[in-house]
Amino acid sequence: MRKKVVAFVPIKLNSQRLPNKNILPLGDQPLSWYIFNTLLEIESIDEVCVFCSDEKIMNYLPTGVKFVQRDRYLDGDLVKGNDIYRSFISRVDSDIYLLAHTTSPFMTPKSVEVALYNVLSENYDSALSVQKRQTFVWHKGQTLNYEINDIPRTQDIEPIYIETSGFYIFKKEHFLTHRRRIGFKPYFQELDDIEAIDIDTKEDYEFALKIMNNNKVPIKI
Repeated sequence: MRKKVVAFVPIKLNSQRLPNKNILPLGDQPLSWYIFNTLLEIESIDEVCVFCSDEKIMNYLPTGVKFVQRDRYLDGDLVKGNDIYRSFISRVDSDIYLLAHTTSPFMTPKSVEVALYNVLSENYDSALSVQKRQTFVWHKGQTLNYEINDIPRTQDIEPIYIETSGFYIFKKEHFLTHRRRIGFKPYFQELDDIEAIDIDTKEDYEFALKIMNNNKVPIKI
């Protein structure tokens, strides 16, 4: 039986670090427009939803997105992600959820498709976007991935993987049982440096504007 896939993007309009972040202009569209446009291109996604307390967000999104209103208390600065995800799951039923964020406007449909395929094929129980780093890493004053007395070549060093927060794919049953958006056998979808850009600060936004203005990223309008 084919499994239902619902993609959802939580949005609050009262962002703190970068005011009005989700509706700031980026190229010819507002920031929030890009991730939805990417998700709408993926055939294996049955519904694409925005989870927001204010319906006016729909003025900044492409046609085809479903508005799901969330309680305003979920806009609070101290609210945890799991509380938001649990609320959405209680309102919209699905077998598999794809959580994405507006702050990753350069992520490509191909990257999301590959990750989703690996979950739908049952090869993995979840998936997430990451960046691979193969370099010397320290944590709490100690080397994390190499012996300081036996320095390896960079190409031989144990790589680390950094979550980009671009997307997470997880099964409903897994989240409800374990309260986790990452399972026990996750698929790591590696993103390049442009795809992995995450806009949270003014500096991030200004960098994204430079990328867009230099036409280094093809954006479909």
